[in-house]
Amino acid sequence: MTEFIDGPLWYFALAVFLSGVVWRMFSIFRAGSKPDLSVPRRSAAVSAVMTSLRRFVPRHEMSPRIRLQLVAGYMFHLGLFALLLFAAPHVLFLQEHLLGFGWTPMPHWAFIVTSQIAFAGLLLLWLHRVLNPVTRLISDADDHVAAVLTFVVMLTGCLALMETFTGLRVLHRFTVELLMIYFPFSRLMHAFTFIPSRAYTGAWYGRRGVDA
Repeated sequence: MTEFIDGPLWYFALAVFLSGVVWRMFSIFRAGSKPDLSVPRRSAAVSAVMTSLRRFVPRHEMSPRIRLQLVAGYMFHLGLFALLLFAAPHVLFLQEHLLGFGWTPMPHWAFIVTSQIAFAGLLLLWLHRVLNPVTRLISDADDHVAAVLTFVVMLTGCLALMETFTGLRVLHRFTVELLMIYFPFSRLMHAFTFIPSRAYTGAWYGRRGVDA
């Protein structure tokens, strides 16, 4: 089983992930948009960039209503990003299997702190989704599967860091591969589409002189 997870399943998951992401992005850009014949009132390119950056901070009118989602969202996403790129086992894996070079990983204490921040952010976001009547109504199975699968991947990763049992490392890798296979077919694709989406919205409205 270990050889299967470390070998064929890993390459299959990687192929599904890469081909799925490329195909989804290609489908989005291929769709394009109808020619805009209106007289431009503002640079679409500048508006695309400004909207992409401005959306990282909510509008002042909305801030009090989404403070929990904002703080928890940054806790989870920044924490997970830091773990993916700077956790020592990940740096070593990227160096040996994908990139051929590495960088200085975060110390063990930083991994513990960062993982707790990411866990807290993910749990707060999920609890808000299931407890808030509005988000509960608009959520479907995909939202919950993505959250649970991400939580399991993070949990098995923390357990595998103890390196007391080889099976924990294999279990973590197996859950990662499941997540990679599921990723292109779920809303997790927003990791790749949120910038193009913001840019398109900003360009479309900016050309008409409207701040998106």
